[in-house]
Amino acid sequence: MLKIRLTEETIAKKYSEEKMRCPTHLSIGQEGVAAGVCSVLNNNDFVLSTHRSHAHYLAKDGNLNKMIAEIYGKSTGCSSGKGGSMHLIDTSVGFMGSTAIVGNTIPLGVGLGLSIQLKNENNISCVFFGDGSVEEGVFYESINFAVLKNLPVLFICEDNLYSVYSPLNVRQPEDRAIHQMVSAQGIETEYANGNDISEVHHITSNSVDKIKNGSGPQFLQFSTYRWREHCGPNYDNDIGYRSEEEFELWKSKDPIKHCEEQLLKIDNIKILEIKNEIQDKIDKAFVFAENSSFPDPSEVSTQLFK
Repeated sequence: MLKIRLTEETIAKKYSEEKMRCPTHLSIGQEGVAAGVCSVLNNNDFVLSTHRSHAHYLAKDGNLNKMIAEIYGKSTGCSSGKGGSMHLIDTSVGFMGSTAIVGNTIPLGVGLGLSIQLKNENNISCVFFGDGSVEEGVFYESINFAVLKNLPVLFICEDNLYSVYSPLNVRQPEDRAIHQMVSAQGIETEYANGNDISEVHHITSNSVDKIKNGSGPQFLQFSTYRWREHCGPNYDNDIGYRSEEEFELWKSKDPIKHCEEQLLKIDNIKILEIKNEIQDKIDKAFVFAENSSFPDPSEVSTQLFK
């Protein structure tokens, strides 16, 4: 969680230098879900993400140097400098890609689940998406197919209450619980606190065990909250779509602060030392990115599906 938080805070700090020329969607405040879920997965498990992909990529043990280089548009990036922040991929750690289209990676996650079943392998396919994605038709088609075929797919809904600037209450009926609605399709679902990494880890572990034991796909809804603007490095409470009171309430539920408090009860860990060690690696990643070269123009049409 600290690696994700400190990396994104550094991105936010440096973004005004205008060396990162792609949009960035930060997960500051939401780190508990990515870290908790991916701590259960192994290297062979597949993960797919959304436009807000940094946390999932890093939690799946993606290469920090390659991620920062990608955001800088450099040839040493994980997508060769062609994708930017929203299009990360690293098949060496099972991170199978991220895209900016809402709900777009959900059917890809199901397709990967089908490939696992056809090959009779024991890994799973895990796909992250936001609460806005459950309003897309492809979400229901994907859940239906996964249930029908009993596929090894873990659906992770990061419910941060907003789709860009629109809260849930203007998009969905107020008495609707997403996980209960989804369960009507015959899939087992759970709802949990995404800012409590222990809870995320426990529930994810149970779901992964069920999938690998043949119980079929699982759907987990985790409540969480992004601190910064939908797209960009700044805070945006001033534009009026959410209140300062709501923001401060969720900020008090900081998953990292909560985890630190729990750890200090059982061990006198040196948190500052850990932070400094992580920040040093992050600083070196930015140096790596700045010193890397841009892709050669001749490569513009390579690495494409035709």
